[in-house]
Amino acid sequence: MTFTDQATGTLSRSTATPAGPAAPPSPSGPAPSGLALADAPAPGPFAGALASPGGRRAPIDTRASTPLLDVTIPVFNEERDLEACLRRLHAYLLGAFPHSFRITVADNASTDGTLKTAERVARELREVTVVHMAEKGRGNALRKVWLSSPSPVLAYMDVDLSTDLAALGPLLAPLISGHSDLAIGTRLTRNSRVVRGPKREFISRSYNFLLQSLMGAHFSDAQCGFKAIRADVARQLLPHTLDNAWFFDTELLVLAEKCGLRVHEVPVDWTDDPDSSVDIVQTALADLRGMARLSRDLVSGRIPVPELRAALARGPLPASSRSQEQSPGGSLFGQLVRFGSIGVASTVAYLAIFLLCRGIMDPQLANFFALLTTAVVNTAANRRFTFGIQGSSQAARHHFEGLLVFGIGLALTSGALALVHATSGASPDRWLELLTVTAANLAATAVKFLLFRLVVFRPRRTDTVPAPDASTVPTPDASTVPTPAAAITVAASAAAEASLPRTEKAK
Repeated sequence: MTFTDQATGTLSRSTATPAGPAAPPSPSGPAPSGLALADAPAPGPFAGALASPGGRRAPIDTRASTPLLDVTIPVFNEERDLEACLRRLHAYLLGAFPHSFRITVADNASTDGTLKTAERVARELREVTVVHMAEKGRGNALRKVWLSSPSPVLAYMDVDLSTDLAALGPLLAPLISGHSDLAIGTRLTRNSRVVRGPKREFISRSYNFLLQSLMGAHFSDAQCGFKAIRADVARQLLPHTLDNAWFFDTELLVLAEKCGLRVHEVPVDWTDDPDSSVDIVQTALADLRGMARLSRDLVSGRIPVPELRAALARGPLPASSRSQEQSPGGSLFGQLVRFGSIGVASTVAYLAIFLLCRGIMDPQLANFFALLTTAVVNTAANRRFTFGIQGSSQAARHHFEGLLVFGIGLALTSGALALVHATSGASPDRWLELLTVTAANLAATAVKFLLFRLVVFRPRRTDTVPAPDASTVPTPDASTVPTPAAAITVAASAAAEASLPRTEKAK
């Protein structure tokens, strides 16, 4: 049993484990008993490409003595439900999961008897470990536990086990075989069977619609508490996540897709827990704030997506050279939604600047200044969000062509203003000017979208990056190649996966 010594903040291993021998040590030897979760060694930012030659991810060696799977159960004041959850999950894994595993209870500053309950169960079931943290937050718990776990496959489930555990095998098989990098349960496909109220259903579908429309996400269900990730991928992505609460799932999934990783989706049978302590409305608002913060991080470059993509992306060509990944929201509908959202913000900013400048300069000059200011920001925002182009490559050309498009908008709005002044005789009313430039600006916006989509941000052959020389791709160490027995296990897992309905979204 592992627990946090609240006096020192370190992890210590209890000697009171009467139920069976201690878990086998990792291949590199036993972990130090005083390792702090917060001080767990983190890898370098880019430890090298994970994909083998040909863009394939290596299968996981199932013969290692380290538990293959580490299932984390984040809990806060779950004294009533925790023991039943642990016993049910433990019994299922013993009977249905063919590999070694462990269950980690991540207690997030519980104030009831949750920690004592977890430690009591852990003394009886040697595959159960307990970690206590002084801070609340599911994201904080998962990040710390996953970064310190020696297991090659990491998963988490909600303590209520609302998801039918029969979906666990299909969730893990593509990660073990190397087919996928992350796997998520989804409640929002036709093959899913879900029992929950209309309020939760509406909020969930609306939130995922916003993710797909505004952030170009392809996954269908961001918040289902039933996910898994390969540890080698997690160690690269987790240091770049910031959210400590419920938005952690979304942040990790969006980042994974931006980096060219494959997210496998499994339709689940899911029953709502009527006694859930989650505040749906507050969680939804926090998620919206998280979307805004993550968008800023991606635009500002705080998250080094090009470098992560180069290290992690799978496929025979670099992800940056694939046009469908340059434009993650490549559908016309998704682009229209994002372009319209940016257009609304740009129009409001344009009108504010126009009215401010109109008091100190003539209408044509005020129109020019307002349009030029918003055009530069509008081009940058559409380049990043509407058409999914990242990095500085071709940025100068895009902004130059954006200024040419700005010229068309200037001609339309200036012509409309001139027409109003010519037909009204005397000086027209300020609100008539405003209405005229707004109508002209909307017409210019429609023309701008067509030019952006068909000319400025259209993928060009010269934008692609040649595939890396095969001689620069490291060859796998022979010691890491699975044995024939392990390969048979992986093949069986892949065969089981192939028999399932195809639910993964196309990249």
